[in-house]
Amino acid sequence: MITTAIFPARYVQGDGALSSLGAELARLGGSALAICDPYVHRELLPAIRAGIGDEVRLVLEPFGGECSDEEIGRLLDIAGRNDVAVVVGLGGGKTLDTAKAVAHERRLPVAVVPTLASTDAPCSALSVIYSADGAFKRYLVLPRNPDLVLVDTGVIARAPVRFLVAGMGDALATWFEAEDCHLKHGPNMTGREGPMTAYGLARQCHDALMAHGVAAKLSCELGAVTPALEHVVEANTLLSGLGFESGGLAAAHAIHNGLTALDETHVFWHGEKVAIGTQAMMFLSDKPRETIETVYGFCESVGLPTTLADIGLADAADARLMLAAERACATGETIYNEPVEVTPRAVFAALKTADAYGRHRRPAGGGR
Repeated sequence: MITTAIFPARYVQGDGALSSLGAELARLGGSALAICDPYVHRELLPAIRAGIGDEVRLVLEPFGGECSDEEIGRLLDIAGRNDVAVVVGLGGGKTLDTAKAVAHERRLPVAVVPTLASTDAPCSALSVIYSADGAFKRYLVLPRNPDLVLVDTGVIARAPVRFLVAGMGDALATWFEAEDCHLKHGPNMTGREGPMTAYGLARQCHDALMAHGVAAKLSCELGAVTPALEHVVEANTLLSGLGFESGGLAAAHAIHNGLTALDETHVFWHGEKVAIGTQAMMFLSDKPRETIETVYGFCESVGLPTTLADIGLADAADARLMLAAERACATGETIYNEPVEVTPRAVFAALKTADAYGRHRRPAGGGR
């Protein structure tokens, strides 16, 4: 059996890491297209310009808001007209995924600078492509991981805490999905099984969340960079990225993808919907009660959704939930890495049971 793991070339993290951006980019080329989300344009441009200095010629372009084929095409034209040597994404997960896709099409190195620790997208050789109106469309599997991932935890600490918590929701799935891939001998994102390193990193991601998640949330609420925050940012970004990509995805992310077919969920973050997918996965794959309690207890402790109402589906008809279940079971979806038989009906039942379990745990009249 051949196993395979993949990693970004260089990972830089710490308070004030933006000050080293110019020196890091200069390793890759002398000119860069910088795709910036609105927050970067509004709040971080002075720090970015100072960090780059005169080391790299910069072409700044605002991100259009969706990692879609249309936006990728628009940015490809700009990259070509400016003859840049590097593509840089600065912002949230969709901005970074777009930068990776543009760099891939132009055959250029890519650097990603997340301003949020809200997903494990930064380190991966993967872009999630959506339609122009925000529905999941496909995975774009890239031939290599980013050449540079640079995370300034001072920037992360200033972001609304909801983003860090959403990242914990995404990262929470990492170990459970990798474990089920291992049991099923299912493929990771390379199409092969992962090595023991991948499962070890996925487990470390889980352990970091359990040990530091609550303290990291409190630190972020205060805008403070603490060791707990550093640990969780690394778990959300690096460990979760390595764990999902080299360990594998299973039901949690497939159910997330199914939920994106329901318009009501579009205002909720990726990791918030993945948390619901992880909870449903507990019942789909018949996890022990203590594991289920750990998942729900953690989600409650940091403020992740634990019911369908928490992601806008309080009044969703069964037919709508069945649509999400059917999408989760689409041909080629990662849900088939589960070590149990998977059908839309089984996924529907798991979603309903997970929702009931979350509601059962709440005090009468309680909410998030």
